[in-house]
Amino acid sequence: MGVTVVSGGTNGMGRALVLARLARGDQVVAIGSDPAKGRALGDAVTFLRADLTSIAETRRVIAEILDRWPVVDALALFANRQAPHRVSTVDDLEATFALYYLSRHLLSHGLRPALDRSPNPVIVNVAGVGTTKGSIHWDDLQLRHRYRMITAQLQAGRANDLLGVDFAATSGSRARYVLYHPGFTRSGDLGPLPAPLRLTIRALAAVAARPVSESVRPVVDWIDTPPAAPLTAIDRGRPVPLDLPTLDPAAATRLAAATADLLRGAAPIDVP
Repeated sequence: MGVTVVSGGTNGMGRALVLARLARGDQVVAIGSDPAKGRALGDAVTFLRADLTSIAETRRVIAEILDRWPVVDALALFANRQAPHRVSTVDDLEATFALYYLSRHLLSHGLRPALDRSPNPVIVNVAGVGTTKGSIHWDDLQLRHRYRMITAQLQAGRANDLLGVDFAATSGSRARYVLYHPGFTRSGDLGPLPAPLRLTIRALAAVAARPVSESVRPVVDWIDTPPAAPLTAIDRGRPVPLDLPTLDPAAATRLAAATADLLRGAAPIDVP
C-alpha cells in the first residue's frame, strides 16, 4: 500500500488509474476541476478540486498534499484539455501550455519532498514521447501570434519530453521519471471540441483506439515496480532512445530556464 497522486484523475486514463490503484490498496488522491466527477470516484478516493491552469491553484494543491501526505509514492500526470481557440489563463498564459506542461512541471518539482521520503518513488508523465512532430516556439511560447490547437498540443508534448530530461538530470530527486506515450486511446474529454470533430474522433476510436484498460496497465505496473533508470521513455510499448532530438539535454536546460523566468516572482509554496 502506498500513496498515489493523479492529476487529471476524473477522466479517461487518469480515472482508470485511480480505480486500479485503489483496487491495489493505495491511498489515492485525484486532482481535477469537476466536483461531480470527483464525487463519482467514491468516498475511498480523496478528490482535490483545483484549476491546474492557474499557478496559484496548482501551488495551493501541492501545499495541501504536502501537508496531508508527508510521503507520496507515485505521481501520475494526465491532466490535459484541447482548445480549438486560444484561451488565456488568469496568469495570462496559453491554457494548453499552462495545463498540459506547466502544471506538470510544478507538480513534479513541488511534490519532490514527499516523493523523496518514499522508499521507491516514481513519476509517470503521460504525454507524447517518441512523437517528433511539433516543436518549442521559443520566440512565442504562449502562441499569441500563431495559435492552432494541434500546434499547442504538440508544443506542450515536446515540453513534457524536456521536463522529464531536465528533472532526471538536475533535480537531485530519488524519484524515477517515466515519459509514456500510450498511443491513440479511447480516453479524454472531447467536450471542448466542435461537434463534427468529436464525431470524427469517436468514429476513429471505435475502430482504431486502444482500450483505456490496456493503455493504463503499464502505469499501474510502474507504480508497483519503478524502473531502475532515472529516466525511462516508452512509446506504445517500445523504449524510446534517449538521444532522440526531442529529448535534447540542451533544449531541456533552455526550457527549464525559460520556465524559471516565467515563474519568477510568484509566491513559493511552503514545504513542510
